[in-house]
Amino acid sequence: MKKQALITVILFLSCLVQAQVQVQGCTDPFSKNYNPLATVNDGSCEYRQASITPVKSVHLPDEVVETSGLIKYDNALYTLNDDADINLYALDSVSGAVLKTFPLTDTVNNDWEELAQDDTHFYVGDFGNNVRGNRKKLSILKVEKSSLASGNPVIETIHFGYSGQFDFSSLNNNVTNFDCEAMVVSNDSIYLFTKQWSAKKTSVYALPKTAGTYTAKFKVNYDVGGLITGATYLEDKKLLVLCGYSSMVQPFLYLLYDFKDNDFFSGNKRKVTLSGMSFHQTEGITTTNGINYFITNEKLVQQPFVNVSQKLHYLDLSVFLGDYVENIPFREIQNDLKGRIHIYPNGVRDILHIDSDRSMNGTRYFIVDNNANEVISGVLKNDMTTVNIHKLPPGIYTVKIDKFPRYCYKLVQK
Repeated sequence: MKKQALITVILFLSCLVQAQVQVQGCTDPFSKNYNPLATVNDGSCEYRQASITPVKSVHLPDEVVETSGLIKYDNALYTLNDDADINLYALDSVSGAVLKTFPLTDTVNNDWEELAQDDTHFYVGDFGNNVRGNRKKLSILKVEKSSLASGNPVIETIHFGYSGQFDFSSLNNNVTNFDCEAMVVSNDSIYLFTKQWSAKKTSVYALPKTAGTYTAKFKVNYDVGGLITGATYLEDKKLLVLCGYSSMVQPFLYLLYDFKDNDFFSGNKRKVTLSGMSFHQTEGITTTNGINYFITNEKLVQQPFVNVSQKLHYLDLSVFLGDYVENIPFREIQNDLKGRIHIYPNGVRDILHIDSDRSMNGTRYFIVDNNANEVISGVLKNDMTTVNIHKLPPGIYTVKIDKFPRYCYKLVQK
């Protein structure tokens, strides 16, 4: 009797990880070069040009005319100014109105450019360096959250310099590559994203988040084609979003996600233009869920044609990040697939049946072998699809469904 492949269907979360051979490539189905056989994201995804318009924009009061840095905390947005003002401002997230002012007493605002947080502290980045590019006293104020409302905030200082900056000669304004306006906090470290005026790139530096004096260690340099001015990070989702603008003050976002550890540029990198916002000098960005974002821009007046007031903008990025951020847990996707797709029978010989509801019609499926080679592919149709597998030699195979790229069916020979 001729030996045939006997196949048992089992649902796994990221089941190809179990395969002996891992395939590196682009794992994002929304990219131009998506590889359905890839099991390891190698950061190679390429994307078409994209833009998005704010859902809503409101004017901000004159107290925050130079808003620079933004976080969401305790049901309010917090921002600061990048001039001599030493206050933090709590804003209403709907109207933009100032709800409360928190003075950071006994501090000096040399050039506050960013605001970040962890569970217990705010971090105020006093590291703006676009004027002459030769600041030596760069610092980050570490403000204890629980002490802020008392009017007597407990503040420590983190002093630092850049590992690669040795020449502190005076330069012209807005030419240095050692300016910084973006920062995030992760575990025991602070990560800085420089604003390279000449190179239009950003460098990532890391330093401890405890008080002291440090040399910020260089991590990576990346060409973002503009000036980075703000950052927001969801560590549990491996999602970092940068805001910035071009030399013509056209604002954009840089979406970084599905990266390794805190190597932010090792995963997917997608640039999105903010349309309808020409000459809006975006300075702060924040999110709590990875879908809904708040962005602020400071006032910009360049006579005779440019007169943009300070604003708060609300963005919905679900079209770009919804599939990634809302990755359904294993039990939920298992239940969902039970209602939408059914592969049977267990112990199948010759013919594999794939039943699916009509919403799945036209969706591609792929069967790959244990070496990640595609051996059969097709399209789901007519609610029931039959796949003839009798020519497949005994072995381990995997079925991937295009609409569920992070989940797959593993077919195990008996």
